[in-house]
Amino acid sequence: MAKLKKEKAKKGRLHIESPLMGESLVSKKFLKKTEAQEYFRMHPDINVLKIGGQSIIDRGRSAVFPIIDILVEAKDKHKMILMTGGGTRARHVFTIGIDMGMPTGVLSKLADKVSWQNAEILSVLLAKHGGVKIGHGDNLEQLTMFCQLGYIPITYGIPPYGYFEHPAEFGSIPPHRTDCGAFLLAENIGARSLIYLKDETGLYEDDPKKYKKGERGNLRYFSRISARELLEMDLDDLIVEREVLVLLQRSKIIKEFQIIDALSHPGDILAALEGEHVGTIIYRD
Repeated sequence: MAKLKKEKAKKGRLHIESPLMGESLVSKKFLKKTEAQEYFRMHPDINVLKIGGQSIIDRGRSAVFPIIDILVEAKDKHKMILMTGGGTRARHVFTIGIDMGMPTGVLSKLADKVSWQNAEILSVLLAKHGGVKIGHGDNLEQLTMFCQLGYIPITYGIPPYGYFEHPAEFGSIPPHRTDCGAFLLAENIGARSLIYLKDETGLYEDDPKKYKKGERGNLRYFSRISARELLEMDLDDLIVEREVLVLLQRSKIIKEFQIIDALSHPGDILAALEGEHVGTIIYRD
């Protein structure tokens, strides 16, 4: 055996020496040593804009067209990628799947088809302005090139976990949906900003839609709050997926994200892209 190893060594290297050799990749103490001093940002000038399915796209022309006008106005100054939510149709397919006992991973695969449909709708509406639909594959490395050439890349928000989706803490609806997908993309491309386009002015202590107009004023509104504080409050309902707050606590690049009311105030998109504080900002401590 020793003779065989010596003969192989003469022909070339048997293995590559690495600081990770022989180390447990589970050890907390060791994993802390793998933190990079500075993380590489692939697209530091790209702004990730997540467009709500139920809050925006499902409302049709009256909601979508004013936003498209703003995006066209913004594209010459700001590099963007648009990501779409699933909305009411995703909820419908969840209802059918849950009734049939579909596991979480199957529900995730079903939902991404709806988000993809909304990406298709936006790409058609923006086609004459450079809208181009892309997938989750090789195109993501080319985002800056797309924007420099005058395109507006558009993709769907559901992260491609599919059958590998994490089990939900409660029930069976996938915990990582389109809000999470937008966050994960922004984090991993090193985006300039992450902006969620919703139909409310930001985060309240409960869903304002559950209350009559006169009662909304009694709800506490959060202009700026940390993800840690928000998780500790353990509110029953949130304007973004709860898992996004967990991801923000672990982020290496994205330190905050912004939630704006693009339905009633589409001009706030421009303000947010310029770095103004409109809506709610949720940040990492």
